Amino acid sequence: MMVTIEEYFNRQIQLWGEATQKSLQNKKIAIIGSGGLGCTLAMALGTSGIGEIHMVDFDTVSNHNIHRQIAFTLEDEGKNKAKAIAKLIESKNPFVKVVAFDMDFDAFKEMGNTYDLILDATDNLPVRGEIDKYAKETKTPWIYASVEEFNGQVCFFEEANFQVFNISDHKPGGIAAPIVMHIGSLQANLTLRYLAGLSVSKDMLYYLYFNDEGELISQKFGMPKA
Repeated sequence: MMVTIEEYFNRQIQLWGEATQKSLQNKKIAIIGSGGLGCTLAMALGTSGIGEIHMVDFDTVSNHNIHRQIAFTLEDEGKNKAKAIAKLIESKNPFVKVVAFDMDFDAFKEMGNTYDLILDATDNLPVRGEIDKYAKETKTPWIYASVEEFNGQVCFFEEANFQVFNISDHKPGGIAAPIVMHIGSLQANLTLRYLAGLSVSKDMLYYLYFNDEGELISQKFGMPKA
């Protein structure tokens, strides 16, 4: 079945018009990490009209990943995550180019590619620190996100200094699947607004968590400049 761009992106065209939707086709982003956040980002942005998406991950799918990594099924066990996501997104959207990089970030950054935006979907602070250094060197904005238990945080980094975080290899004790999708969706919304030319609050850390009474609390903090 053939589908036109106007049909496929009909609801977004209603939102911001054909010119803005067409402009997304010229955008290129990199998603560093293809786990829980990476899956959500790929699912949300892979069908948004962005022309080219690069997925970066050297890891393979394990059964314990699948409950929160929504792009995978049990049949994907053992497959490279980036490659599995790329295949899925291109099967959903005929107007996107998805390139999978089966490598770590150190190898990826040496390739010299340029992007409109870099998205952090990793699970450790040291790599995020390297993403920040690379982004500053190449003058590329990037969006940080992390999740743990029932909470998460997101920040659109442009001039702020990521080094204020304690750069340690902290591993969360557990993660609820919905918070991964919640934070990933917030990250994806910031991405789409920025690429579409809409206003985005930059260098502001958003922290979302459930308190002891089960109320969802959202806080925001201005980040110091680098």
